[in-house]
Amino acid sequence: MARSPDRRPGFSRRAQYGIFTGYVIAVVGVVAGLVVLGVSMFNPEAFAFARTTASEVARPLGQAGAETRSASQGVFAAIGAYFNAGRQNAALTREVQAARADAVTMHALQQENARLKALLGIVDPAFKPVTGARLIGSTATSTRRFAVLSVGSHQGVQTGQPVRAAGGLIGRVVETGPDTARVLLVTDPDNVVPVRRASDGLTAFVQGGANGKIEIRLINTGVATLHVGDVFVTSGSGGLYPPGIPVAVATQPHRDGATGHLASDPADADFVVVLPAWQANAQAALVAAQKAAPPPPADDNTP
Repeated sequence: MARSPDRRPGFSRRAQYGIFTGYVIAVVGVVAGLVVLGVSMFNPEAFAFARTTASEVARPLGQAGAETRSASQGVFAAIGAYFNAGRQNAALTREVQAARADAVTMHALQQENARLKALLGIVDPAFKPVTGARLIGSTATSTRRFAVLSVGSHQGVQTGQPVRAAGGLIGRVVETGPDTARVLLVTDPDNVVPVRRASDGLTAFVQGGANGKIEIRLINTGVATLHVGDVFVTSGSGGLYPPGIPVAVATQPHRDGATGHLASDPADADFVVVLPAWQANAQAALVAAQKAAPPPPADDNTP
């Protein structure tokens, strides 16, 4: 006969034993847990071996998990780098351009510093210059060669005073304003500078050409021969230019002298010094002659 489905456990002794056994196991588990808890609180080292064993057993799983995390981070980093490559490239390009601009600026400052040091190096304490100045303009395409200084009569600049750069003579002042001055360059055809060869004192004069070059002409032709590389400095004759200032270097000797180039090209000179005339009477005579003569024509290309 089949067992009724609604019979309670009390009708089965096996079921009663199973329930009783479950209660016993539960009570024993609770008691064991309390004992273990109490022992761990009062004697933590009692379960060190168990903890160590558990750690050793779980070690392979921990390593596998760590490697998985590292690999996943590398993948995500690679994906992020791929999407950020364009932005990073643009940022690096801007940094490189800024670094190049800074390098150019630094190079320009170094060159300017070198020119200023060279300019200070030629100042003779016994022959104090009138003032320092900057070339702020010059003729570009003209038979006349002028330059404009950033100083004028307010700084003590007067007509007839020589102007030189670190490398050599530039010219002389022909006109002055309150804060600017006009300089007749050595390359102008109307500017004649008495010179001598630095090696032996051979006298000559330098005169500008209409093409912007200069001619070195000997005072006494036929007595000496010029050579490539001969350096000519101011002789002091005439009393306007102080002696010993480099003026020209011979490049193409010929029968009457040589064609040459200036010791200091005005196009390469940023800073100059205005010097007093070697002899005051020579400056006064030059000023009187300029007042008697018509003024030099203005050049439209001079700023």
